[in-house]
Amino acid sequence: MSNDNTPGTELVPVKFSRLTRRGVLLGLSVSQLVTLGITLGAVVFAVYSGGGMLLAYTAPIWVTCLALTWIPVGRRPLVEWLPVGFWWLWKTTGGQFLYRRRIVKPRPEGTLALPGDMARLREYTDPTSGACMIHDPHGPTLTVICEVTHPAFILLDPGEQERRVTAWGRVLATACRSGRISTLQVLERTLPDSGTGLAEWWAEHGTHDHTWAATTYAELIERAGPAGERHATTISLSLDMRAAARQIKTAGGGIKGAAAVLRQEMATLTTALRSADLHPSGWLTAGDVAVILRSAYDPAVASALERHGTVGRALATAGPVAVTETWGNLRTDSAYHAVLWISEWPRSLVYPGFLAPVALSSGIQRSLSLIYTPLRSDVAAKDIRKKKVEYISDFNQRARIGQIEDASQTAEYHDVLQQESELTAGHGVLRYSGLIAVTAPTETELESAIAAIEQAAIQASCETRRLVGQQAAAFTAAALPLTRTI
Repeated sequence: MSNDNTPGTELVPVKFSRLTRRGVLLGLSVSQLVTLGITLGAVVFAVYSGGGMLLAYTAPIWVTCLALTWIPVGRRPLVEWLPVGFWWLWKTTGGQFLYRRRIVKPRPEGTLALPGDMARLREYTDPTSGACMIHDPHGPTLTVICEVTHPAFILLDPGEQERRVTAWGRVLATACRSGRISTLQVLERTLPDSGTGLAEWWAEHGTHDHTWAATTYAELIERAGPAGERHATTISLSLDMRAAARQIKTAGGGIKGAAAVLRQEMATLTTALRSADLHPSGWLTAGDVAVILRSAYDPAVASALERHGTVGRALATAGPVAVTETWGNLRTDSAYHAVLWISEWPRSLVYPGFLAPVALSSGIQRSLSLIYTPLRSDVAAKDIRKKKVEYISDFNQRARIGQIEDASQTAEYHDVLQQESELTAGHGVLRYSGLIAVTAPTETELESAIAAIEQAAIQASCETRRLVGQQAAAFTAAALPLTRTI
């Protein structure tokens, strides 16, 4: 038995950049510097104005500021929780945690029946491609969704896996070249198997002779509930209408011009996906998007919607009937949800299939969303130069005051140098984030599913954190293919 060690036949491990925790000055963020400045100002004023007695009187001010600056809560300084707390308080007083569908009052034509800031989204059906495009007038962006099928990655041999990883890298690099792509989202969902495959087999191969056996078997297939689960993957492409303003004007302006520009990006992405041996099933229509939205908010009817292809395919009624947001959870029509943020990717070398424990976790309904923000080459180069200058300045400042250099700061600087070398070699630069939306019928089952996903993330060498105080916005980014960010 011979070993084939020729280049391109072995799976090459990869390494992720660390999450930057560098502050503005000496590792302190802007908010920490503000509270520390208030502390120093209060102490200096008290000492020079009234001595020790005035220093005692002003103690509540500078002690509070010191606590806000240095006391960590959930690995973040207490002062950084103030915006979250104030936003939560504002939403509490404004009644923003409850959403109830207005049944009698109809929605304006062309809008999506979604809660929160997503109520501003508009529907546009492209007459050329037939795809449903989601327009965000405040973005402004225009988003289109493509369903993708692919073979099981972990079942391929190492050489084929390496080839597909390289091809997927070219897909992501394609999104960086034009400079008109705002966001690229990969959404992988687990859904209950609706049994449509069995129904289609019976419709094609069954004996429809109206006998007792045939009628009973047909009724059994019709009433059969979901068995097992299946995985569905979509790729969402969002056009930055500001960056493409000149091309949109050339194409006629308005939504029609933006749709024409987006069609060019759609064709480029489709070609790149096919080169990566991914099989795009076509750009989703309004009915397909409606089914995805309805299934996310009301997973109990997901299998029924797929079995009956003509039901629930109107975007005007695809949104939830009721949504209730709490500090750490979100409750919609028939389920409870919680969103986890992948706060730390593997710090050591890992193979491309490292997310298999999370992606292949069975018995848990979840959505894994990878959100990529492409950067143009000139913007990426400018950002890298700025980071280099800041790292070198912080290093000199720490050396001047005698502060010991931290190994994590050195590793982050090497990550910046690695990004610069890859950009020089012609690769694209993307900012990425990962979100996991966990869904369960009851709150108890939800907590159990979250614990299982967190354990699976540990096996994948990742760290997850539960997003609190922003579950509604996080759910739209993690479970819906609308390229939303938080």
